[in-house]
Amino acid sequence: MSDSATPGGVPGDAGEGTRAVRAGLPEPVKYEPTLPGPVFAAHYHLPGEPTGPYTYGRDENPTWTRLERAIGELEAPGHDDVETLAFASGMAAISALLFSQLRAGDTVVLPSDGYQALPLVSAQLEAYGIGVRTAPTGGDAQLDALDGARLLWIESPSNPGLDVCDIRRLVEAAHARDALVAVDNTLATPLGQRPLELGADFSVASGTKQLTGHGDILLGYVSGRAGEAMTAVRRWRKIVGAIPGPMEAWLAHRSIATLQLRVDRQAASALAVAEALRGRPEVTGLRYPGLRDDPAHEVAARQMRRFGCVVSFTLPTRAHAERFLEALRLVDDATSFGGVRSTAERRGRWGGDAVPEGFVRLSVGAEDPEDLVADVLRALGESVGETAP
Repeated sequence: MSDSATPGGVPGDAGEGTRAVRAGLPEPVKYEPTLPGPVFAAHYHLPGEPTGPYTYGRDENPTWTRLERAIGELEAPGHDDVETLAFASGMAAISALLFSQLRAGDTVVLPSDGYQALPLVSAQLEAYGIGVRTAPTGGDAQLDALDGARLLWIESPSNPGLDVCDIRRLVEAAHARDALVAVDNTLATPLGQRPLELGADFSVASGTKQLTGHGDILLGYVSGRAGEAMTAVRRWRKIVGAIPGPMEAWLAHRSIATLQLRVDRQAASALAVAEALRGRPEVTGLRYPGLRDDPAHEVAARQMRRFGCVVSFTLPTRAHAERFLEALRLVDDATSFGGVRSTAERRGRWGGDAVPEGFVRLSVGAEDPEDLVADVLRALGESVGETAP
């Protein structure tokens, strides 16, 4: 098996479904599979000087290479200067970017309403002498914290509150202050928005979620323009060894082929669920960027092509939320999001998000939307003691 051939076969103007199905595939070789199987290797034959692409299993792997090409083609189609690096998890990717770009004395601006592990990251950054400022995602509030910063970290839509910021506006303001910009693109996926095309220096995501979509692997990645900054990220990956397993990388690449089918179905169903929830009196704080009356819709519609699979809302009490979750039949009570099987959870149970006790994050899967809406409405009815007709 060889990866020496230049990947191709996908026209530059190909549709997103075509690109997802064919992204990262090697040139066809007679009698070889379309997507070669995972390469399990700690070392490679290496006579003479180590000048080839694959020398040691912690540095490179042909299975990673194909996956990284595939993600790069989705994050920045038509841009040959974009490099993607795969990691063992989303947090491995986040940590690699932050700790490879920041030094003692630098300042980073993080979202105050972002992923619940960011406070842990903040504490470690501060322990290394790096200043941390935080501001909410909504209203582009991070603009006011940019002066003197080395790096701006954007999470849009935010997890779990689903606020959105104007990425292009924040990027322009950050670059005017000589700051780098990274965007956590996990909730959107590359088919929802392309941060690099909006001017960001890095697009970072957990491939554990909707990118792979089956809830069976942990994965992360960083995409950015090839150059010194990405070289530093690569060096960090080598130092800490936060590498994906070949099987995980192969499964991720296989799963990307259905990404467009999944995100279209899940986004349409998420909108249907959100519209059904809108009429329920016990539901407050309903958020989904695809709703025309959502506070984030106007900004989201300018920079997103799809609005994601996550809907969030609040029920009156913790007990009410737990009754609702227990009554669901087609939705698993589980953390994470983006899978083909719908999940929901009361986020307050983890203690890391500034949300009400009755706050629910619902990840809409690929079930028939009519069945899913009916299940959600029935569970809501049971949670308030309604009698089914």
